Amino acid sequence: MSDSLTALDRLVSPTGLPTLGLELPLDNDWGSARLRALRADPSGDGRPFGVADLARHTELARLADQLGFAALWVRDVPLYDPEQFGDAGSVFETFTHLGHLAAVTERAVLGTAAVVLPLRQPLLVAKAAATVDVLSGGRFVLGLASGDRPVEYPLFGEDFHARGATFRAGVETLRAAWAARAGNEGMSLPELGLDADRRLDVLPKPTGHSVPIAIAGHAQQSAEWIAENADASLNYPRPLGALKLRTREWQELTAEAPKPYLTPMQLDLTEDPATPASAIRLGLRTGSEALVEHLRAMGELGVAHVSFNLRPGDRPVDEVLQELAETVLPHFPSAAASTSSTASA
Repeated sequence: MSDSLTALDRLVSPTGLPTLGLELPLDNDWGSARLRALRADPSGDGRPFGVADLARHTELARLADQLGFAALWVRDVPLYDPEQFGDAGSVFETFTHLGHLAAVTERAVLGTAAVVLPLRQPLLVAKAAATVDVLSGGRFVLGLASGDRPVEYPLFGEDFHARGATFRAGVETLRAAWAARAGNEGMSLPELGLDADRRLDVLPKPTGHSVPIAIAGHAQQSAEWIAENADASLNYPRPLGALKLRTREWQELTAEAPKPYLTPMQLDLTEDPATPASAIRLGLRTGSEALVEHLRAMGELGVAHVSFNLRPGDRPVDEVLQELAETVLPHFPSAAASTSSTASA
């Protein structure tokens, strides 16, 4: 792998087809078999719906990295809300988890999908993100969101309805904190009440000029603001017709300086490779053959990277990873793999 590749470079294949990643946790929590078991016995194994099985998280992350998946993404769910949302996300604290993943993987890009910025102190996010970036050797993409769970905001002393403005200010602070400065020159953030004579800074600095930022959804911002301030767009999956409209808008807004469009997708991969694709919530139930064709269509519309959430399936996750690596990944090489193949040719 070329050291000159940024984390976002590694998610954009020179073939024009999407690279493929995975959304953690890697378990079967949303599979039909587990849902039936919970209906029969709500106490089950003591792990309620929406709380991931993390027993094999290190083993499976390593396997995904070794098999050649381009990225591993973790979600930021500050508080588990079993009544209204029933989804604890990746369970582990986001940046602690990423530090662990940086140590147990070698190639995969590590990303957040996405950190709820208005609920976090942005200078601490800047320090944590730059730390993961350095520890991973420049393999980090910071996905950011404005959040959508009103109950959380007063608990963190934030106004849910003001989260759009808080988000914009937070992004500005992140960029200022990461900026390289000569000598002992300090940050220029007078709106934070910093004395102009005090030379304070945030360390470490990222491996590049900035940690790449991918903004999830609208984040309470205009499309124009996101195109100007983000390094990538991170959006929920859509039917191909709606996806075409969204990717076309993004391409038009970033025409002078193209930026990648990334999307997650829930996937229930069947054992029969010939199973036709059918829609499930935010994704597909499909065999590998139809999956390849669907991903090709997404690539033709401008999607640079697709991350699979495997939780809706019942098949053992390691089995699904192996099948994807054998039957799907070869059609969608990562930038690193393509660079390596070209160098060896």
